[in-house]
Amino acid sequence: MMVRLFFLFFLFQSFTIHSQSTKELIDNLNSITDHEQKVELCRKIAVNLQNSDWERAIKYIELAEAEAKNTKEPELALAQVYITAGKMYNSKEVFDIALQYYLKAHAIYKNANNSAEVAKLENNLAIIYALGNNKEKALQYFLNVYRYQKSKNDSVKLVKILNNIGTLYLNQKSDSSLYYFQKADLINKTINDNALKVYVFTNLARTYALKKDKIKADFYFNEAFSLLDKDVDNLVQAFVYESFSEYNLNDKKYDIVIVNAKKALELCKESVYGLSGLNLNKMLYKVYINKEDYKNAVYYFQKYNAINDSINVEDKAVNIERIKLEQDYKVRTEIKTLIEQKQQFKYYVTGLILVVGILVLIILLIKYRNRNIKNQLEKELLNSNMQALNQSLEAKKKVLIGKAMAEIHRTDNINEILNDLKKIKLKTVNKEMQQAIDIVLKRLEKNLNTDIWKEFEVSFEQVHQSFFDKLTFDYPSLTPKDRRLCALLYLDLTTKEISQITGQSFKAIENARTRLRKKFDLTNEKVNLSTYLNTF
Repeated sequence: MMVRLFFLFFLFQSFTIHSQSTKELIDNLNSITDHEQKVELCRKIAVNLQNSDWERAIKYIELAEAEAKNTKEPELALAQVYITAGKMYNSKEVFDIALQYYLKAHAIYKNANNSAEVAKLENNLAIIYALGNNKEKALQYFLNVYRYQKSKNDSVKLVKILNNIGTLYLNQKSDSSLYYFQKADLINKTINDNALKVYVFTNLARTYALKKDKIKADFYFNEAFSLLDKDVDNLVQAFVYESFSEYNLNDKKYDIVIVNAKKALELCKESVYGLSGLNLNKMLYKVYINKEDYKNAVYYFQKYNAINDSINVEDKAVNIERIKLEQDYKVRTEIKTLIEQKQQFKYYVTGLILVVGILVLIILLIKYRNRNIKNQLEKELLNSNMQALNQSLEAKKKVLIGKAMAEIHRTDNINEILNDLKKIKLKTVNKEMQQAIDIVLKRLEKNLNTDIWKEFEVSFEQVHQSFFDKLTFDYPSLTPKDRRLCALLYLDLTTKEISQITGQSFKAIENARTRLRKKFDLTNEKVNLSTYLNTF
């Protein structure tokens, strides 16, 4: 099950800035001169534009940053801009850039001894680190927030923080997890928040389940279920049913799993295309497989597959990388601008500095010319080495092929002799002759190398390091025969040549190549198998 954290609403400052249209905000921005007001308007415009025009939104963040430097308290104004930028990137799940902005704002408020704002930012940082699986950092910031909220004696917020800390420990240190959930449970008794109580009861049940304490796990699940009819949010109820389903799945109580997983899906139907929906459909699919109800198994597998495709984790990762590159480009552009400004400044220096600059330029040109000459020589040397390497590889390929063919022919000859001797033995009446033939057969069978291809793979790996490791890693379903065919194709051998080496028919090799293309998912691609395998 996914890690569930309370994204504490009191720590994520909500954007109450959508009351005006973007056009009105831009008109107001053009009509005022006060820097503080400009910073606020730019932040509002950026947030309004973040979903419709990301590029313009970033430009207004940059404008807000420039205006903040001209305010009476530039550091605090910059901190607000960084928080806005962090939330915008966080909404796009670009957590690495959001983290950078939050850390900048955190440093400013920490220097200003603003404990309230520091606590809000540390909760944001803790959640981002938790999502990034940096549990050590997440725990550090959650504990800081916990100490702050404890000093403020805010019970609701304390329970949420304790729940988050317990959740971080849940699958690694169940005793630590239990400690924090029990502390949250004690505080829960003093407040009237059924949703919080349900969350903590469910997490206690999950922890005791991990500790194999079924009595206490059942007790806390019952406590959670007893509060579900008391105005508890649907998603919270879905969390209970999902947790209970997983608990019973481990005990192979499949009927209970089916009932509760379906209830959870019904409760979270508006957000079924998420990780919970994915997990629930996966559970139902597995349960129906175990019950041999293949019709329902297929149904829930199709739903699981559809949700998995919609989440499209890989596309999100690509999007994060793209935005990172855009951010890097922006930084490089700013550096380039600074260099150009410095270059312009040189035009105002005295004649003596101009002469020095010309001399420096001449020296640089000489170095540049020498570097070009050196690079050209290195390139020629590299080409020469590459040519020699290719020739060496070709020679080694020929040796490999020759060795494979020689070994195969030798084995075939021995096998023929073995078969002839066995026939002679059957026709021979003389027992002494039969015993003599048996001795010869044993010696021949002992010398018969039955693992030629294993030796071929070892020799091949010495020339083409890690080829089989990479091939097996990417395509673990390949059979030993598939691996052998891949090696021969990698050596650019034709179907006819492979047929001669392996002793198989031309058609058999063609069929094997077709099956291999299917396993590589190249059926509809115009890619040569040898070319594809050389990418390894």
